[in-house]
Order: sequence, then structure tokens, then C-alpha cells
Amino acid sequence: MADELVFHTHPQSRGRIARWMLEEVGVPYRVETWQYGDEMKSERYRRINPMGKVPAICHGEQVVIETAAICAYLADAFPEAGLAPPVGQRGAYYRWLFFGAGPLEAAVTNRSIGVEVSADHELMLGYGNLGTVMDVLEAELTARDYIAGDRFTAADVYVGAHITWGLNMMETLEKRPAFIDYSERVSARPAQQRATALDDQLSADMDSPG
Repeated sequence: MADELVFHTHPQSRGRIARWMLEEVGVPYRVETWQYGDEMKSERYRRINPMGKVPAICHGEQVVIETAAICAYLADAFPEAGLAPPVGQRGAYYRWLFFGAGPLEAAVTNRSIGVEVSADHELMLGYGNLGTVMDVLEAELTARDYIAGDRFTAADVYVGAHITWGLNMMETLEKRPAFIDYSERVSARPAQQRATALDDQLSADMDSPG
């Protein structure tokens, strides 16, 4: 019997990225939802993720937290889905997956909460400044359809989710044509649409009285 795959999430969280990746992989999984506050910070959940945050996945004896790590793990655990390049061709794949989890997310988050970085402090930050991050990302998405080459990978799940949220929900990204085109391209994937529908329904169910 295959190891059970359990997905720990809240529908209004980065769990939406992990859900999209799970739908791309296309294997069965069980969902456990956790409410923000005492439930997510409980001893029971902290045994899964000591940070008290979602998402997390449990796959047999493996526990994986951090959303980018979940994307990378699922791509490797289920290679038949074709969501990671061959090992010898992963330079761009690793670069952009961790660019999304590092410079992109940090730069956008700092700007959204009002952190202004002086030129003197840019050397202390992995991303330098937001303008450079946006320009580098725009150049890459202008040159090719997908972030790590000529086909869709797990890196597109992570980067694509952040760009889509930044354009449409959080309004933290400039509406540059390359970003809009890329967001529309990855958002049209059936797995992304299934994941969105599942999380929207889960959110409605959690908000319903009783």
C-alpha cells in the first residue's frame, strides 16, 4: 500500500500553493484543516510544524513544511508528473524556485508592510531592493513562457502563485505586461483551477455556521 499523503492547511493561506502542487501531481491526498489561533498553535499541530503555521504535508514518515520545500518534495516524490527537470538540468529550476521563496517574497512582503530599505542597508538584504527583483523577474518572463525553461515545473507553481496574488489579490506587484501574461498562462492550468475551486469551497464551508 502506498504511503498516505496528508495535507494540513487553511484555505486562506499559502496552503493554496501547496494545494495547486498537489493537484498538479494528481495523487490522492487527505485534507486536515486548522483554524488560525489556538488550534494552529496547539501542541498537537506543533508536533507537525513547530512554527504553528500551514501548510504542511505528511507522506508516510516524511513531514515537509515550508511551501517551496513542499513543491520541491512533491515533484521528486512523484516524478511521473514531470514537474521537475532531470537532475543534471536543474540549475534554472532551483534558482527560480528559491528566488521565489527568498528575494521575491521578502522584497514584496517588506514593501507591503511599509518597510523602506535605505541604500546603505541593501547589502544586508538577500534581495537588495524591490526594483531589481522586479526587473530581473520581468526580464526572465519576457524571454520565455515558463520561469525555468520551456516547460511548466514546480517552480512555476510557486512563482506563479506569488505573481498572481501580487497582481490580483494583494496588489503588491506592478501590472507589467510580462507578469500579466505569465499569470494568465499558469492560471489557465486545469490543476490550478481545480485547486482554487477546492479551496474556495473549503473556505465557504469553514465560514458556514454549524
